[in-house]
Amino acid sequence: MSRAPQPLTPRIFDRALLRTRLDRAAKAYGQADFLKRRAAEDIVARLEVIMRDFPRAVDIGARNGAFRNALASSDAAPRVGLLVETEIALGMLGGRDGPRLMVDEEQLPFAFASLDLAVSSLALHWTNDVIGTLIQIRRALKPDGLFIGALFGGATLTELRQSLMAAEMELTGGAGPRVSPFADPNDAASLLQRAGFALPVADVDRVTVRYAHPLKLMADLRAMGETSVLAERHPRPLTRAVLARAFEIYAERFAEPDGRIPATFEILTLTGWTPSSVQQQPLKPGSAKMRLADALKTVEHPLPREED
Repeated sequence: MSRAPQPLTPRIFDRALLRTRLDRAAKAYGQADFLKRRAAEDIVARLEVIMRDFPRAVDIGARNGAFRNALASSDAAPRVGLLVETEIALGMLGGRDGPRLMVDEEQLPFAFASLDLAVSSLALHWTNDVIGTLIQIRRALKPDGLFIGALFGGATLTELRQSLMAAEMELTGGAGPRVSPFADPNDAASLLQRAGFALPVADVDRVTVRYAHPLKLMADLRAMGETSVLAERHPRPLTRAVLARAFEIYAERFAEPDGRIPATFEILTLTGWTPSSVQQQPLKPGSAKMRLADALKTVEHPLPREED
């Protein structure tokens, strides 16, 4: 009996184009890596309060090594042993020491249960199957291994997205996607659960960056390698007229009293552990040894019964 064909992962992003954009951005990436550094420093801060050793670690989507740099000056540094940096774009791996691999985040090469720690800061939002990548990470981690990852959330670039759509609707009578979609914060923890992680936690860090003009925002996105790589390109190129009108709308709707315009970046940080028998397990319903009222040292009042 022949097997039914397996469903293909939808191709949302053009990974080859992403590699090209990142290679192009590599030389000047440090001039616009402020979000990468923020996410990496936040991951390191989380590691500092976890009192355990991680002999083998990997940084997935390392870009210019922001995590390694943040870790170097941290109290957590002695607890992290071998740190391997991976990157889809070869150009991003140059100019520093340490083990580095050119790796596509959608096809991780690590052996089963070979890692103690996996981190990723602002790279996984470009994967076509985030859950599939998280499953690969979970399989590569040892039991009770730790994953901490940051990716952009749905509110990212909301001002730019709205301005471009409004301008295109006004000038052409229709609008299509110009800014890549991002993960919904409400679904963040469930991504880890669906990938098989235990004790999932998701946090949201919303950052507002103020610019003198939208062109400066566009320049930063290009320097970050974060311009759109949607696989299905918009059928019409973005004309100067549409772009100019979008900038006008951006200023009209969002400019602050001093004339500067805000750009929102939403960073979702996911923390999960690979399942292990040594982890603390939640109590079964009804197995508590003490009443909640007794624990809180308060008097429990029964609810009044409804009259028939």
